[in-house]
Amino acid sequence: MFNKLLFYVMTASHGVAEHAAEAVEHGGGHGEESHELPNLITLIDRTFAHHYDALIYAGVVALFMVGVAFITYRRRQMIPGRLQNLVEMLVEGLYNLIESVMGKKEARKFTPFLGTLFIYIWFMNLVGLIPLFKSSTSSINTTAALALTVFLYVQYTGMRRLGILGYFHHLLGSPNDAVTWALAPINLPIHLVGELAKPFSLALRLFGNITGEDILIAAFVSLGIMFMGIFGSPIGFPFQIPFILLALLTSTIQALVFTMLSTIYFFMMLPHEEHH
Repeated sequence: MFNKLLFYVMTASHGVAEHAAEAVEHGGGHGEESHELPNLITLIDRTFAHHYDALIYAGVVALFMVGVAFITYRRRQMIPGRLQNLVEMLVEGLYNLIESVMGKKEARKFTPFLGTLFIYIWFMNLVGLIPLFKSSTSSINTTAALALTVFLYVQYTGMRRLGILGYFHHLLGSPNDAVTWALAPINLPIHLVGELAKPFSLALRLFGNITGEDILIAAFVSLGIMFMGIFGSPIGFPFQIPFILLALLTSTIQALVFTMLSTIYFFMMLPHEEHH
């Protein structure tokens, strides 16, 4: 198994060198991707599929999640097996985490969305650590789509739960006396900027951290290949292994941060009296 992993790493690393050489030869035609290890799609097709690899791998992760959920549901038992027990532990842990922020009543409503969001981002982060695969969250298009989904759902929830007038009252800072009403014209633009900044913050934070992981791992894979040539080794030096182990932790943390911030955004939009 370890030899197979080294073979994949060596193959991917040679692909990096070829990809970089091709970018230089063509004046940097696809130079914007040279910081990443090549994946299975870019090695097969660097023209059409090259621009859709993040979308394809995001779809693969989604299909995997649907498959696991379907199998778990079809084989559910009173005494759970290993897979059912693992899924139930994950769902219960996410529910307890969201409940600690939103309360029991709201947690039952929002855990399906927020829990799925965490698992989806988590798997997309981790799949990029598999040789010849790619983290879809290293694409700004993916993280922006996730952040925009959260933003629109939060605004919809606010309008539905507060009503249109209550929603705009919330944007004004929920004024209830002469002083707060006098400050409402100032609070409105500040609140609007704050609401619009939230999806940008979510998207850029996740994108930046996962891309940073990919750049770091690719750099040390390339360094291992360089040392292979210097010392005449038949295999590359696995300098990237410690950083892959670190990426397992940071990928989980980034998925958790995205989910918890989204949970707080929902909580801030909900009617406050429902949480007393």
